[in-house]
Amino acid sequence: MANSAAYHIGLVIYPGMTQLDITGPHQVFAMMPNTCVHLLWKDLQPVTSNEGMTILPTSTFNQCPSLDVLCVPGGAMGQVEMMRDTEVLDFLQQQSKTTKYITSVCTGSLILAAAGLLQGYKAACHWAFRDQLAMLGVEVVNERVVVDRDRITGGGVTAGIDFGLVVVAQLCGEETAKLIQLLLEYNPAPPFNAGSPENAGEAVVKQVRRFGGELIKASLIQTKETANLLGTVQ
Repeated sequence: MANSAAYHIGLVIYPGMTQLDITGPHQVFAMMPNTCVHLLWKDLQPVTSNEGMTILPTSTFNQCPSLDVLCVPGGAMGQVEMMRDTEVLDFLQQQSKTTKYITSVCTGSLILAAAGLLQGYKAACHWAFRDQLAMLGVEVVNERVVVDRDRITGGGVTAGIDFGLVVVAQLCGEETAKLIQLLLEYNPAPPFNAGSPENAGEAVVKQVRRFGGELIKASLIQTKETANLLGTVQ
């Protein structure tokens, strides 16, 4: 039962999020022993991801229990909205006072930084937004998962599974994390060596930047506004 669980993990969901940023870690956390995973939003109405997947919250911000881990996903325009949503930012700030680990996947780190929770920390982000995260006073690291004290951040989208396993290892030990990895048969062997800008090549990188140009631009505008508010502008 939820109340008797040894670990409580809260996954923030919001309209326009990237569903895999949440469903990847959720799959890992759901296999942790004696653990309750909470899907958190302002109310209990269905939340639709950027990809059109509808997810039901299990708890509101006001009902949120004491957490061991709080995770924020990235997203498309939803991520930009969350960077200026005072109710969301206030919730994250309040949770940071008591939650053992404050975490994110992909551009969720931009939302954490907008809440003032990553300044002075090393953190990961989706490769196309690392420069924006740096504008918010964060030491950006080009790694799949970054652990810096009580902050754990994952890189872009699919890093959420790696992230989840790292969190499990922090809470339950490496052997439990290995057990879950094997149960999931998480043994990546991508068909193409194009999963990073360094390997994909300049032509593919340019295509991706064009494809995501509207989002990158909108996020940059919001990041600059947030940087001014936080006083992190160089």
